[in-house]
Amino acid sequence: MDLKHKIRFFSIENAIKFNGKANPGAVIGKIISEDPELKKDMAAVSKQINEIVNEVNKTNFEKLKDEWEKIKPKDVPKEHKPKKEEKENKKELPPLEGAVMGEVVTRLPPEPSKYNHIGHAFSFLINYFYAKKYNGKCLLKFEDTNPEKCTQEFVDAMIEDLTGYLDIKPDKIILISDDMEYMYEQAKRLIELKKAYVCFCDRNKMQDQRHQGIECECRKNKAEKNIKLWEDMLSKKYKEEECTLRLKADMQSENQVMRDPVIFRISYTPHFKLGNKYCVWPLYDFENSVEDSKYGVTHVLRSIEFGTMRAELQNFIKDALGFKRQIVKEYGRFNIQGAISQGREIRELIETGKVSGWDDPSLVTLKALKRRGIVKEAIYDLVYEVGLSSNTSKSIDWSLIESINRQILDPIANRYFFVDDPVEIKIEDAPKLKPELKLHPEHPEKGKRIFETHDKFYIAKSDHERFKDKYLIRLMDCLNFEVDGKKFIFHSREHDEYKEKGKMIIHWLPVSKELVHVEIRMPDNSIRKGLAEHGVKNLRVGDNIQFARFGFCRLDAIEKDKLVFWFTNK
Repeated sequence: MDLKHKIRFFSIENAIKFNGKANPGAVIGKIISEDPELKKDMAAVSKQINEIVNEVNKTNFEKLKDEWEKIKPKDVPKEHKPKKEEKENKKELPPLEGAVMGEVVTRLPPEPSKYNHIGHAFSFLINYFYAKKYNGKCLLKFEDTNPEKCTQEFVDAMIEDLTGYLDIKPDKIILISDDMEYMYEQAKRLIELKKAYVCFCDRNKMQDQRHQGIECECRKNKAEKNIKLWEDMLSKKYKEEECTLRLKADMQSENQVMRDPVIFRISYTPHFKLGNKYCVWPLYDFENSVEDSKYGVTHVLRSIEFGTMRAELQNFIKDALGFKRQIVKEYGRFNIQGAISQGREIRELIETGKVSGWDDPSLVTLKALKRRGIVKEAIYDLVYEVGLSSNTSKSIDWSLIESINRQILDPIANRYFFVDDPVEIKIEDAPKLKPELKLHPEHPEKGKRIFETHDKFYIAKSDHERFKDKYLIRLMDCLNFEVDGKKFIFHSREHDEYKEKGKMIIHWLPVSKELVHVEIRMPDNSIRKGLAEHGVKNLRVGDNIQFARFGFCRLDAIEKDKLVFWFTNK
């Protein structure tokens, strides 16, 4: 069976299970488990799945059931049946060039000016996994030399993201601002080596000259004068933007990055940790070149958009100072389709009230993902499965993350009933029952949930609106009843009878004072309100569960009169 027919098969299977509405994420999970190689072209596969799922969801439910009778598992070719004893391939990183066991040192270099997002996590984990693969070290190196943007809040948040969520345990935590004196020494060395000079050109003039490859008059000053000017900069003699320290590289280079870039600038904005102690701050390329060498980094692992132009500049600085170069490995940039990850854009959304904050459920910041219930193992799997060996950008459909997360949560998440927008119904002649439902269908050792029912039940308004006369409805694991006009009449308890004659299966709750009021925040920030079974009272904040026929959710808060969950995924 070709891919198109496989997708339709799994779409109909899922639609039958959920009353005519298939979920693309669930279908992706099935397709990928069948053929993991399809992950290499997820954009095209996701598009095809969405198209077929939309087509299936528009099809009359009765017609879907007829089609399902023709293709359901007993008639499915062998290659579509799950391989029960198929051995899982061990996930492993490819070999790292120049890596020596016990000597590899990698680094995580975030600027603490925003909250980390999933793209940062991808980069962090690549570096961390490689360090552990070779029994080496991984350094957390905060690039906190931009006093206008960097804050202690972001430092603390990043440490929490890394250690509390991703479970990354860095061997050393470094703030570059702690090494200011060392970087000043290296800057002075460059001046003495006639590789740097103090420049008084304004920004527009400098940009114009660099573009044209014209050397400015400042470049001609002798080292002795530049040292004096440098010391004056450090002594706070000059105003912001009055002068800079520039690298004396190659003003005629075809690589314009090499045309005497600025490596230090003046800023009198107080630093979040150092206050007004310093006013001259290193720029990205200089501080990375110096700090990677100072701490013995052996491998720089970064995404492809960094480019070779900056690599040439950093190597120039290292060579000028006599520092050893690192081995560089680049990998494809990791993007989530339609997701906003740029700090500037998120700040604008927060300021305009379009999102609630950095942990808004519509965002892909690590704070939002953790709060939403995306487990760290799902991000681990993305690192292994998406882009380690690629040299191009990777655009990932969110449904792939949902699929991976679902596969991880499904075997471990306890099941509960939640009735969204509940409607009370009375089932005439319904007997008193004590149905027992498993906390997890495949793990009886987890225990049971015991209900006491009579003739009054809560069901979801959306289910109630789909009732038709003479329908046979099954309350999951409880009883069957028949719709007779506006009456609901007990029919039987037999599940087999439902399978033979049934039209619909729904979840439910007995009318009881023990039920719990629940709110669920959805990815679009809408709130779903309803009732949940009394067993959810035993949950703790942070627990991931599955509300039957609704989706996986994470308990976010326990309030006086209700429990607040965040929706994770179907």
